[in-house]
Amino acid sequence: MLVEIMRIHKEDTIVVTSLDVAETFGKEHRNVLADIRSIQNEIRTAEFSALFYEDKYTASNGKKNPLYYMNRDGFTLLVMGYNGEKAMNFKLAYIKQFNAMEKALIDKIKEREKGIAVRQALTKTIQQSGENNRMHGHAYSIYTNVIYKAIFGKNAKQLRDAHGIAANENLRDCFSEEELQLVQSKEMLVSGLIGCGWGYGQIKDFILQNNDISLAG
Repeated sequence: MLVEIMRIHKEDTIVVTSLDVAETFGKEHRNVLADIRSIQNEIRTAEFSALFYEDKYTASNGKKNPLYYMNRDGFTLLVMGYNGEKAMNFKLAYIKQFNAMEKALIDKIKEREKGIAVRQALTKTIQQSGENNRMHGHAYSIYTNVIYKAIFGKNAKQLRDAHGIAANENLRDCFSEEELQLVQSKEMLVSGLIGCGWGYGQIKDFILQNNDISLAG
């Protein structure tokens, strides 16, 4: 499927690689690299870097070989010169799929922006309640672990291990739009319960025992 060769790269950009293009269009990868470098010779450096990003991949023999990531505009510029019915049908379908994925990504970004406001409200509620002092400055992370446990069946560290990301990376970048909505819903619930004077033990039991929606396997 077309969606399987697209991926989200750095800075939430939807990209495809030169390897993907070679496989999809039945071309030698070295020829796709040559096509990209031909484009590089014909346009300004700043314009090229906005479309293509050179990187390395490890081949089956362990050797590091070059490849390029390209965004939608780079992909379109590259393949518009490819001919044949297969190329034309693929380009039309790919453009449609790219637009669908872009919309999904935009919706996810909007959901994350809403999540920032929810987290700020929870943090403020925790601070005003005195919970943070009682938990020696770790109240937010403790409540977050309860929320993650209720939804995913894992705490933050376990989720990081499952997604293969470091402690300094944003775990919520790995969540889908649906997962972000569930987390935000639980955060609003926790914020409300703290505001009503509930303690950590009560909230933890309530969240875990009355969890009507869970993504835990």
